[in-house]
Amino acid sequence: MAADYVFAIVGSGPAGMSAAARAAKEGKTHILLERAPHLNDTIFKYQKRKLVMATPEILPLRSDLAFEQELREEVIDSWTAGIEGANVNLRLNAEVTAITGQSGNFEVTLSSGDKLTAEYVVLAIGVQGNIRKLTIPGAELPLVQYQLDDPEEYEGEEIVVIGTGDAGIENALGLSANNNVTVVNRGPDFPYAKPANAALIQAAIEKGDIQVFLNAEPKLIEAGYLVLDTRDGEARVKCDRIIARIGALPPRRFVESCGIKFASDSPTAYPQVSETYESQVPGLYIIGALAGYPLIKHCLNQGYEVVEYVLGNNIAPADEPLIQVKLDSARLPMTVAELITMVREKLPLFATLTPLQIREFLIHSELYRKQLGETVIERGEYANSVYFVLEGEVGVVSDPNNPEELAKLMAGQFLGELALLSGRRRTRTAIATVPSLLLEVDRNTMIRLVRSVPEVKQAIDSAAVVRQIKVYLAPEIDDQLLDEVVRNATVVQFKPNDTLIEQGAHDDSIYLIQSGSVTVTIKVGGKDIVNAYIPAGRYVGEMAMLTNEPRNATVKAAVATEAIKIDSVAFRALLDREPELRQRVETRLQDNLLERQRAQLGVEHGDVIEFLMRQGIGEATDVLLIDESLCVRCDNCEKACAETHHGVSRLNREAGPTYATLHVPTSCRHCEHPHCMKECPPDAIHRAPNGEVFIADNCIGCGNCERNCPYGVIQMAAMPPEKPGLLSWLLFGVGSGPGEDRSPEGLAKRTGAKHAVKCDMCRGIEGGAACVRACPTGAAIRVAPEQFITVLQQGAR
Repeated sequence: MAADYVFAIVGSGPAGMSAAARAAKEGKTHILLERAPHLNDTIFKYQKRKLVMATPEILPLRSDLAFEQELREEVIDSWTAGIEGANVNLRLNAEVTAITGQSGNFEVTLSSGDKLTAEYVVLAIGVQGNIRKLTIPGAELPLVQYQLDDPEEYEGEEIVVIGTGDAGIENALGLSANNNVTVVNRGPDFPYAKPANAALIQAAIEKGDIQVFLNAEPKLIEAGYLVLDTRDGEARVKCDRIIARIGALPPRRFVESCGIKFASDSPTAYPQVSETYESQVPGLYIIGALAGYPLIKHCLNQGYEVVEYVLGNNIAPADEPLIQVKLDSARLPMTVAELITMVREKLPLFATLTPLQIREFLIHSELYRKQLGETVIERGEYANSVYFVLEGEVGVVSDPNNPEELAKLMAGQFLGELALLSGRRRTRTAIATVPSLLLEVDRNTMIRLVRSVPEVKQAIDSAAVVRQIKVYLAPEIDDQLLDEVVRNATVVQFKPNDTLIEQGAHDDSIYLIQSGSVTVTIKVGGKDIVNAYIPAGRYVGEMAMLTNEPRNATVKAAVATEAIKIDSVAFRALLDREPELRQRVETRLQDNLLERQRAQLGVEHGDVIEFLMRQGIGEATDVLLIDESLCVRCDNCEKACAETHHGVSRLNREAGPTYATLHVPTSCRHCEHPHCMKECPPDAIHRAPNGEVFIADNCIGCGNCERNCPYGVIQMAAMPPEKPGLLSWLLFGVGSGPGEDRSPEGLAKRTGAKHAVKCDMCRGIEGGAACVRACPTGAAIRVAPEQFITVLQQGAR
């Protein structure tokens, strides 16, 4: 018996509506089933007058429904008219409870008991019906809610918004007009929000319209209060209402009941689908947010494409040309689909991602062929990407003094991730040991993956343990021998001034510093004296493991720090089983200890390091210091800076703290994780290979970077025209007159245009920083934190 419909489409979000409109235009029998009493329940539940953004802008729209950036109400009206105009067969209040059968013969059961049949089923139910909820004590109290329909319903309340995606930000902004709003952000920035929303929330925070807790975790809800765990300790926030917008998870139980398998057991995993959106159940297709990517334009495109695929029209996805050009550039004779399969099969790190998720990061990636002996990454350069070995082999130089000693990375492995996550220079050079094919994934894409996909973060942490042991201790060790060590390793977060290791303690774990930095202190006369500084990418604690003696120093986090704690019991057990390995490791550890001891400071310099750490230098990668005993206050440094940068100086010599004769002027520190980069709508702030953080010409003058910088080193300035030659000025009056105000404020008054300016370490200028070159007494120097100790030791001599 013939089925009732060719297409049964479940869910009337953007993907489902687009699929129904395409089926109608193709003249195919269909039914669009929606459990709510209205179309598009997700958009319907957006807060009133929300601006719906049509991102990503580079992606073309492919749908029978129109879509552009409009208010919520306008989008709903437009799509409703589009569905009516296409004569879509719509059934509201129709909740699907079961789907059985296969291609050509599906039975769909509704909560009413009605049943219908279809040749194909398109599942477009999204994830918003399965929202995440708080699990902390007190989450069941009536002041907690997970939805906001109209911000104007609330007035004069103390409201806490948990969650900093687009929904949370828009709720906070809408409520702030008539309420006191506090936003709780688990991280330091807003990586999940669209750039425009991130800019708006930053501006509201700067103006004081919204309060914010960064790097804060909800701990407990009491009547009238939310208790937070912050880096500065516990905080109690008064509140009349808590609105938690912390995302949603795929409705796994229902989806699996349809016979569909997920990529992994992780609660964040998505169903497995093919390049044409077909699940393992023949004829059952999954599109939209449930397929792994929730942006509206993607959903609309997928709705159109899935109908075309079912009808035998093998059209290329809308993003196909953007990825194909990368294959062509690398001279790879394969299709985009074959590349996606290759990535999933050869790179275990991405095995749990759906093809749609892989397509998304491939848009922001590059493919390279490297020949034998060609450099992949260079020691000392700054990391803006991670490399994955698709084919071939890469060797990491373990000892810079012995470039022939290589730790080999085979196909499926990756490199460069530690420098990327730590924000520091690369500590090792890597070369292709055979002709190789590499995939380079850019910094922002990789960080989003690490933060949003737990399996990716776990894989990188496990690889970091293996990598550091091989690079620093045992280059030739078989990875399998380290399995037990990796299993027992844990990731630990430390707040500033938290203790990793206590002098005199009998524990003996090793800590691999992934991000941040630590100081090593010893007790002298009852006082803690700093005698060493350890940046990310290094490890601490190996001496206790080697000697079996109590800790001989205290190690504390200088800034917020993440470390991998390696259990020495498991490591010692490995050494006991491998005597030759033990001998090599102990020799290396002794060499490392001697090197570190040579780099330690005398007691007299401990206070200097402690002063620098208090100024946030622990997160710097390059900082300007001035020796006040040599400085003659000529201001040549400022003048040279202004002359080099169109009349606008990027440093203030007098400003900034001083300890004894060491002065830290107001000048960019080029942080390991630049605060200024976090919320730049046009993506105008970048890090050059040599480490300079600079602002490109596409700056729009929004001021987010100025507000985000905790050190006050960015200013909004009008950029003057190029300085004319003397004859042009004298003969033709070109340029400003000698008495004209060329300060940033004066230029802004004349031109009305501003953009952000900061120190760029005179990037691209021969000789380096102009401020240092112009100092007549050698008082000004630029150093990395790792060089502080050397500079102080030289000064002592």
